[in-house]
Amino acid sequence: MKKGYGNIIKALRAENKLSQAKLASMVGVTQQCVSEWEKESIEPTLSNLWALADIFSISIDVLVGRKEY
Repeated sequence: MKKGYGNIIKALRAENKLSQAKLASMVGVTQQCVSEWEKESIEPTLSNLWALADIFSISIDVLVGRKEY
C-alpha cells in the first residue's frame, strides 16, 4: 500500500531529525501547518511541495506518493 503524503513528510522529517517547528521555519509556514500536512487535514501548496522537495533532495513525485519512497 502506498504511503500518503502526510506519512511521507513525517518520515522524511524524522529521518532528518527535524522538529515540526524547524521544518515549518525552513518552508516558511507555521508548525501547525506542518502538523496538518502530516495528518492530511490540509494539502501543501505547490510552492510548499517545491520547498519540501528541495529540503529533502527528492522529487515532488516522491512526496505525493507517485514514486516509491
